[in-house]
Amino acid sequence: MPMTALPIDPILPELIAAIRTRGCAVLQAPPGAGKTTRVPLAMLAAALTSGKIIMLEPRRLAVRAAADRLAEGLGETTGGRVGYRMRGDSKPGSKIEIVTEGILTRMIQSDPDLTGIGAIIFDEFHERSLNADLGLALAWEARQILRPDLIIVVMSATLDAAPVAAMLDNATVITSEGRSFPVTTHHLPKPLPKGTRLEAATADLVIDAVAQTIGGVLVFLPGEGEIRRVAQNLAGRLPDDCHIRPLYGALPFKDQRAAIAPVATGRKIVLSTAIAETSLTIEDIRVVVDAGRARRARFDPGSGMSRLVTERVSRAEATQRAGRAGRVAPGDAFCLWTKGEEGALPAYAPAEIEAADLASLALEIASWGSDDLLFLTPPPDGALAEARALLQGLGALDAGLRITAHGRALAALPLHPRLAHMLQIAGAQAAPLAALLAARDPLRGAPSDLSLRIAALRGRYDGLGQINHAALAQIKSEIPRLSKGLPKPAVMSLAAMAALAYPDRIGLRRKGDDPRYVLSGGKGAILDAGDPLAGQRLIVATDLDGDNREARIRQAVTITESVLRDTFGDQIKWVDICLWSRRENKVLTRRQERFGALVLDDRNWSDAPDDAIATAMLDGVRQLGLRPSTAANRFRARVALLDDLPAMDDATLMGDLENWLLPHLGGVRTAGDWKGFDLLPALRAMLDWQQTQRLDQAAPAHFITPLGRKIPIDYDGEAPGITLRLQEMFGVTTHPTVGQTPLRVTLLSPGQKPVQVTQDIVGFWATSYADVRRDMRGRYPRHPWPEDPTQADPTLRAKPRGT
Repeated sequence: MPMTALPIDPILPELIAAIRTRGCAVLQAPPGAGKTTRVPLAMLAAALTSGKIIMLEPRRLAVRAAADRLAEGLGETTGGRVGYRMRGDSKPGSKIEIVTEGILTRMIQSDPDLTGIGAIIFDEFHERSLNADLGLALAWEARQILRPDLIIVVMSATLDAAPVAAMLDNATVITSEGRSFPVTTHHLPKPLPKGTRLEAATADLVIDAVAQTIGGVLVFLPGEGEIRRVAQNLAGRLPDDCHIRPLYGALPFKDQRAAIAPVATGRKIVLSTAIAETSLTIEDIRVVVDAGRARRARFDPGSGMSRLVTERVSRAEATQRAGRAGRVAPGDAFCLWTKGEEGALPAYAPAEIEAADLASLALEIASWGSDDLLFLTPPPDGALAEARALLQGLGALDAGLRITAHGRALAALPLHPRLAHMLQIAGAQAAPLAALLAARDPLRGAPSDLSLRIAALRGRYDGLGQINHAALAQIKSEIPRLSKGLPKPAVMSLAAMAALAYPDRIGLRRKGDDPRYVLSGGKGAILDAGDPLAGQRLIVATDLDGDNREARIRQAVTITESVLRDTFGDQIKWVDICLWSRRENKVLTRRQERFGALVLDDRNWSDAPDDAIATAMLDGVRQLGLRPSTAANRFRARVALLDDLPAMDDATLMGDLENWLLPHLGGVRTAGDWKGFDLLPALRAMLDWQQTQRLDQAAPAHFITPLGRKIPIDYDGEAPGITLRLQEMFGVTTHPTVGQTPLRVTLLSPGQKPVQVTQDIVGFWATSYADVRRDMRGRYPRHPWPEDPTQADPTLRAKPRGT
């Protein structure tokens, strides 16, 4: 029976020709054009390769659906020429095989030659999943080095094709403009009021869409929780012939298939996450309602934690979603935003590699054995470094970032490296915990205690919260597969196994009333005050919300110190701590027993070496500042006059504390000690003997008065200066100088008040002195005021009273 014509059909000859010529191509076609169901069959019919055609799909549900449609196109059932392969389920195909993205990675890693495989098709590549980016990088390097005959085709509905084509040595870009059926887009007339609940607004829009249209309705929502709340909001408000069907990743597979199958009578309302954006033709859908939100994982390399964030969809995602309404007939798309708001949407969603936890990617790169993989979007340096540090801590990478035998064992397991490490050490007994931690929480509204989830797995939970039985069943189904082939070591506690997976998330309760914890990785975390674990001294946090400042603990298990020591005894070390405390304004000297950032024991270090204390005090100096004395500042001013002497300005001195100040800090360990510290000896020590002699000659520190007293010379002004009593300069007939520069002399009254500033003492005696004498004699009659000061003896004494 001939196949129904699809919009992609006219460009298939051009695509086949490009593949024959170049061996690779990029195909752009709008949603519903028929890429998934037509391209593999066209390549098979054209006999482009004698090897098997592998096509990647981003989701398990899409794998089965695509395989069934392709087999139907050949007039066969799945398992003949067309098959599929995904984790836990497969039906081999002799010519075409549809696989999940992770499966391709394992295929290339285990056989880089890709024996028996002739072509790889990356379907729905616009989703830019981490596994798809990795798969393309691996496949392209395999083609470049080992398999020049390997055909690579990248297909997408909304991807910017130019960068992909450039990566593939300027591959030909084929574009299909055809669309199955037209879609009419409806926007809100005005923005939603602030504070409007997403679920309520979406439910209202669904009611409007149902009233205005015919056919099935596909509603896009960010997550399972929103799906439940919209379903509750719609209860009793839809016509009796409307059937609500949820669709999300954690839903049992049979329920997912039920959501995409047609209903016998009435209208189907599918409430779906992004799982329905691509590759699936959901029967009888004529209407799309888009809530305009997407949930994405965001990884913070600084905290080593991921968190889910709900964001606005991109314009590309909105286009992809709207296209689902036009697959089987003309349709309508209702958007929960205005036409004006659409311009503010980002053009494309960020690639997962830009924001995800890269631990698995880093392990795959190490397993491949080359850092030269070409990625469409390179992994961020910070996140990749954090991932490699985690893998080194797990023993998966050595000091040179090369994969170890343990790392290869972890890479072979279909789990995050944390959980794979736990399985390799703890063996089959950890399989239930690994399956639980890899899935979403099966308890809603329950306390954080991880042991409650294990109890639910064993059918023994009757506490707070609601059990998600479907999630529990899915977790249980994973346990036998994860247990297969694992060793059976000595029995380990739940806490010990959890700590193996999360050695950086062992928490020690801080002092205080609030249940705040410092994690062994150095970050902070907090439990709800009413949580049963809030009083525990040590916990293992297995689920955190990823907040950058202080993560909230959503799931944890208590661990004893003895279990911690038994599990990580070789990593618990005594550390000598000598550091400046900004809070206490002094050098602290402690001996601490530490596991990572956790201080298990803390004692005074009474015999800390002086050089360690002095080095720590340098941080105190950086906090408190230099605080030079007047004498020290005068010395620095003198030094500044000579170009060939060391710079002693604040910035230079602060930048070189280790060299000039450190040797002089003996006995200084508090802010009080520093306040009384004189910088002058340390500054003098910066000059050698010859430099000191030259300084004393060119810029002497003191002026010797006629009475033999040393008066410090101030070099801060425009000219060097001294300050002294007027009577002490009697008899001076030549103005004092420094080199060729006259000193600026400030003459004081007996009451220490300035009466004259001069750089010509001889001229002062001859002119202004008479006026000063006349004014001062009445004020200070006991002090000498001779008519001719040049003939008088210098003095600091006053006449005795009564004379």
